[in-house]
Amino acid sequence: METGIASCAHGTLLPTVSSQHSTAMASPRSSTPSFSRSLRTGSLFGESLSIAPKSSFRVSKTKNSSLVTKCEIGDSLEEFLTKATADKALIRLMMCMGEALRTISFKVRTASCGGTACVNSFGDEQLAVDMLANKLLFEALQYSHFCKYACSEEVPELQDMGGPAEGGFSVAFDPLDGSSIVDTNFTVGTIFGVWPGDKLIGITGRDQVAAAMGIFGPRTTYVLALKDIPGTHEFLLLDEGKWQHVKDTTTIGEGKMFSPGNLRATFDNPEYAKLIDYYVRAKYTLRYTGGMVPDVNQIIVKEKGIFTNVTSPTAKAKLRLLFEVAPLGFLIEKAGGYSSDGKQSVLDRVVTNLDDRTQVAYGSKNEIIRFEETLYGSSRLKAAEPVGASA
Repeated sequence: METGIASCAHGTLLPTVSSQHSTAMASPRSSTPSFSRSLRTGSLFGESLSIAPKSSFRVSKTKNSSLVTKCEIGDSLEEFLTKATADKALIRLMMCMGEALRTISFKVRTASCGGTACVNSFGDEQLAVDMLANKLLFEALQYSHFCKYACSEEVPELQDMGGPAEGGFSVAFDPLDGSSIVDTNFTVGTIFGVWPGDKLIGITGRDQVAAAMGIFGPRTTYVLALKDIPGTHEFLLLDEGKWQHVKDTTTIGEGKMFSPGNLRATFDNPEYAKLIDYYVRAKYTLRYTGGMVPDVNQIIVKEKGIFTNVTSPTAKAKLRLLFEVAPLGFLIEKAGGYSSDGKQSVLDRVVTNLDDRTQVAYGSKNEIIRFEETLYGSSRLKAAEPVGASA
């Protein structure tokens, strides 16, 4: 299999999974691309993204009597997005990111992880596959023509992608979360959030118009949520390279499953130690992979559970609000779950610096209540009965 990597601005190829699916994108750059051309089935990347036979649109009336087209299981990514939003610019951007995720999946499966290539500006080790994922995502955003600014955890400065500020978007992403466990063949993933306009400072996670993650494991999936529609939606990458809608999640229920990150913090954070002790005594099932993407994704897929990553005086916050915490918070809350930094939803935290970091928990309502009560003595969420770790 061959892959091509080049700048779309120079009329060459975005990397693709195989020669069978290679698609030339040699059209000259334009600030006003023709959507009638680019959004036809099979035209966005030179190939059809249809997977299942087109199902008939289901139309229902909302409380405001407006007609809404229902997205269905079995839809292709293009069909789903076309039904889900009237914003053609957002459709284009999400399709381009889906193409990049498809290529990253292939490169992760074939990556040689014998050592690190370099160190990023935060001082984190960077595997070679990190850099490739980073490059592919920037190229995809540039090619979308509707990204004004982009910023990644590996390149934490605003990069001008050439798109419009009015009607365009700014995107923050973690190109390969969990890259240090690629060599052990654990599941890893990509995280990104999409904000309207040209700002990534002074915004909150609640301002996002979309967020998504790509999960590269035994299956490759593209999990996304859009501001305009309820639920968080999973797309499966099929053998032929197409994305198929396979699951909707609209409710996160109660269930004894926990993923405790940063356990070293229990050494000098007695409240966190107390919470972990509760999970063990209450016979919760431990489901922790060491990767944030699969640990959060399992809450959405299993529709239950709790993920925690708590700080202490000696174990400082590592998770970045803009690149990881806010986009995943958007996915969890759109799926019917809750997020918390201990005192508030992570979606309500204002991004003041690109490198803002925080502790976080994602999960069902009662689990977040327990988290907040145990760490800080009270919860902003109302509970029918006490659920603190002393129970």
